[in-house]
Order: sequence, then C-alpha cells, then structure tokens
Amino acid sequence: MSRLLRGVYIVWIVLRYGLDELVLASFQKPWLHWIARVVSVGRRDAPRGQRLREALERLGPIFVKFGQVMSTRRDLMPVDIADELARLQDRVPPFPAVQAVAIIERALRKPLAEIFVSFEQVPEASASIAQVHFAVIKDRSGRTRDVAVKVLRPNMLSAIDSDLGLMRMMAGWVESLSGDGKRLKPREVVAEFDKYLHDELDLIREASSAAQLRRNMEGLNLVLIPEMLWDFCTTEVLVMERMVGVPISQVERLRAAGVDIPKLARDGVTLFFTQVFRDGFFHADMHPGNIQVSLAPATFGRYISLDFGIVGTLTEVDKEYLAQNFAAFFRRDYKRVAELHIESGWVPRSTRVDELEAAVRSVCEPYFDRPLKEISLGLLLMRLFQMSRRFHVEIQPQLVLLQKTLLNIEGLGRDLDPDLDLWATAKPFLEKWMLSQVGPQKFIEQLKAQAPHYAKLLPELPMLVHSYLKRGNETSGSDRLVAELLLEQKRTNRMLQWLIGLGIGFAIGVGLMLAMTGLRQYY
Repeated sequence: MSRLLRGVYIVWIVLRYGLDELVLASFQKPWLHWIARVVSVGRRDAPRGQRLREALERLGPIFVKFGQVMSTRRDLMPVDIADELARLQDRVPPFPAVQAVAIIERALRKPLAEIFVSFEQVPEASASIAQVHFAVIKDRSGRTRDVAVKVLRPNMLSAIDSDLGLMRMMAGWVESLSGDGKRLKPREVVAEFDKYLHDELDLIREASSAAQLRRNMEGLNLVLIPEMLWDFCTTEVLVMERMVGVPISQVERLRAAGVDIPKLARDGVTLFFTQVFRDGFFHADMHPGNIQVSLAPATFGRYISLDFGIVGTLTEVDKEYLAQNFAAFFRRDYKRVAELHIESGWVPRSTRVDELEAAVRSVCEPYFDRPLKEISLGLLLMRLFQMSRRFHVEIQPQLVLLQKTLLNIEGLGRDLDPDLDLWATAKPFLEKWMLSQVGPQKFIEQLKAQAPHYAKLLPELPMLVHSYLKRGNETSGSDRLVAELLLEQKRTNRMLQWLIGLGIGFAIGVGLMLAMTGLRQYY
C-alpha cells in the first residue's frame, strides 16, 4: 500500500509541475492533454526547467541524484533545463540550522561551543543527502584549523527505502513483463543502486573512502583531497579539512586567473583512468558541485575533489577486461572487441564473431578522430544499447556506476575543452597500464606479495611429506590428494626459489658490472 501511495504521489507531482508536457509534447492526441489538465488542477506556472528542478526536489534524494547526473549532459537536453538542473549540485534547499546543530551535538556528545571555536549557522552548500557548514576547530595539539562539517539530512533512510522499494517493484514488473527483462537484469541494477545509496548514508564509510583516495593519489600532483579529522567523524557527522578553490563550472573565472583549461581537461581524463584502471577505486559522483580547482600558489591548477559518498570499485578481472576492450577499441581492432565479449560470456557462445565485429564497427567508427564537441557518449551508449539487444548482451550491474561516471567525465570535459580529443588523451595511459600488467614489474610485485605465504609454508612441507610417506598404504584417498597437492606446492616453491635466486644473481651481476665500470673510469 505504501508503494502504491508513493507511486500515486509521484504521478501527482509530475502533473502538478506540468512535467507531462515534456512527455506528451510529441503526442497528437488532444484528449491526453485534456486529462492531464483536469487531474492537475492548480499546476505550477513557471519555466519548464524550474518546474522540473522543483519537482525533483519535492520527490526526494533519488530523483535529485538523477537530476545531478543529467545536469552534466548539456548535449542531451536544452540549455534552459541544464542550467536549472545544475542548481541541484549544491543548491538543494537546506534543512534548518537548529536541526543540524542538534544532530552534531547528539553525534559528538558535546555542546557545540565545546567542539568548535566558531560555527557558521548558514550552510555553505546543501545537496540531496547532506549539507555542509564551515567552522573552526582545535585539534589534539591545540592548533586551530578551518574545517568543513558535513551533516546528514534527517530521516533520510526512510525516504530512500521508500523509493527503493518502489524501484524494486517496478524492476520486478520489467523483468517479468519485458522480453528483455532477463538480459537487462533490472533487479540487480536496482540492488547496485541500493548499495551505493546506503553507503552514502554512512559518513564514516565516506571518510574512509576519502582517506583511501587520498593515499592512492599521493605523488600524482593532479588532485587535492581533504584530510579527515577522525576524532570528529561519526555516521551522521563528518569533519574534514576545509578546501579553498573555484568551482570547476566557473570556467571563465579560472581562465582569467591563468589556469590552463585544456591541460585541466586532459588532467581530468588522466585522473579518471588512473583511479579506474590502476587502483580499481574511483570517485563515482564527479558532477561539477563536487569538483573545484585550486588557485593557491603551491597547488595552482590542481583539482580539488569533494564528497566521497559514492565510490566505485572494480575487481582485477573487471579492470583487465575493460582495459583490453579500450585498448582494442583505440587500435580499431573491432574483431578483438567482439572476441572479448564472447570470451567473457557477455554474449552467447554461439554468436558469430564477424557479425558482432561488423556491428561494433558500425557503432564506433564514426566517432574516431573527432573532438569532444562532435561526440556524444550518451548517443554512443544508446547505439551500443540498441546493438546489445540484437546480440543479447547481458547488462553488467557492477559496471553501471562506471558508465554513469564516464558520462560525468565527458560532460565536464565538454564544458572545459570542447576540442579535447578524448581518445588520444586516454590511449597512451591505457597502453602504459597494459604494459605494466604483463611486464616484469608486475611479476616482481606478485612475487613480493606472495613471499610471506611461501616463507611460512616452506618449513612445514618436509614434516607433512614425511608423515605421508610413513603412513604408506594406510593413507586414505583424501590424504593422498592433500599430499599430492603439497608436493606440487613444493615443486612450485622450488621453481620460485630458483627464480628468486636467478633474480638475485642477475642483480649482483649488474652491480658488479657497474662497479667494474666505475673502477675502470676511476683508474
């Protein structure tokens, strides 16, 4: 019943704010418009972009998230709508400061005056899940620091659970009634969305994600990530280092300050592919409200990342599969792209490689050697989706978040530098990454990672083998299997010892050669 009432409410909001005009504009049946008018007596009279934004705000956080994603896709919607939706990035109506203070005092178990030296009652930013206040705090050493205090909106869990319940119900309908239901996996996609939204409601989890990204990005010199003040972080309140920068959407202001805008666009692509393919851990909510640019002399022109409530992760299998697809795509090796889809099981084994190759070529070839302003990844994904129906490609729910982030990145790149060649910028990085996955460096890293395991296992092997031989014919089949596995492990260890010895010998030999060269130069 609650889901039914929520569905009725959504339909009423759609009609109340006149959003039916956006849907029914192409319909030539006058009676449809007449029914919509009768049902929605007293509808809002305002520009369509404003009505859409206000409707999404009324419908709650899930719909606001949708509006945030769409605000970055100016190639897919009229400018007036995109401008209004951009206000959802950090200008959602705030909740009262009295409520924010009450949440902070309850979470940190102290009066506000004992926690902060000063606290700004008016929020600096307000988004769908939380709002941010600036403050000054004393850390353990007694030093005052400028901080940003993120406070979770009250009653968020019940609101999100209500909408997710409705989405699960609708996903079940799609799966049972649609011919594409099994292939599209709507329930699994909703489950992924459910997981990410609930993760975003835990600010401790967000703080730990920020700390991980901060470690991963050290030494890259492309992005700044705020330090978390762990003594003041709870599931409802997060206190972090205050970052000072210019919102990335203010391109003219950045250009006037001397920021190299084309380089900034290229750096954004590098950051995305580094986080995805090198680390398998990426910021997955990269709309303009969460990204600034530093103008401080020491960090001039670097990105500032904010809001780590949604992060994506990829397994080694996912990373390798995606990297191989991208690499084949950049080489225009469409046959390899088709083979990878079949090998991964994404399409039926009976699929003909040549037919899939031709279909991929027809979709991708028109987009090569063109600047970003002439490419729409949204339309490209739409064509790929149409192709996937023909070849029964199964949707991969774990990659939905990556696709969303890729659309965000393209939207940002388009705003910064429409002449950016996305493919040429990404190709060298991917080629370098692929080389690191199959070269000697990867072998050495794996050897180092497994060394403690082998060091612990080696002393135990002689006793285990001796026990097996002593028991002789009394050994059961399962014991014999264990012993055979152990013997195989011992042979593997001997091989590893030989390789390690070879590596050490090689290193010593190189060292001696360098030393001899130095002595000859000395004499």
